[in-house]
Amino acid sequence: MHDQIPAELLYTKEHEWVRRDGETITLGITAHAVEQLGDITMLTLPEPGDEVNAGERAGDIDSVKAVSELFSPVDGEVTETNEALADAPETVNDDPYGAGWMIKVRLSDAGQLDSLMNAEAYRAFLDEEA
Repeated sequence: MHDQIPAELLYTKEHEWVRRDGETITLGITAHAVEQLGDITMLTLPEPGDEVNAGERAGDIDSVKAVSELFSPVDGEVTETNEALADAPETVNDDPYGAGWMIKVRLSDAGQLDSLMNAEAYRAFLDEEA
């Protein structure tokens, strides 16, 4: 499972991943989170224009095992939601780092990304949790 930790992404302790593109980030959940949740059945995501805050709930992920919260690692405005997931939430299971992305957020403070883990630190974090 640890081989599915793309080096170019940043990670949170809540098992979200972040891809930065200028002043915008793309957010999704990691393969580890998908493995823990099982088959994802529904997503409740914010709408474009909604504000999100670092460390606060930014959506819900329903799976066969539980309802889990998606947390935003940054403050900002949602610019886009992956609408394809409404009809095909299982895309997150199949491709968590690609087509299974969830939201895009325009950063209010890029410095907040400094507190996230790189792939190596996230791998060590998973080893500690095991």
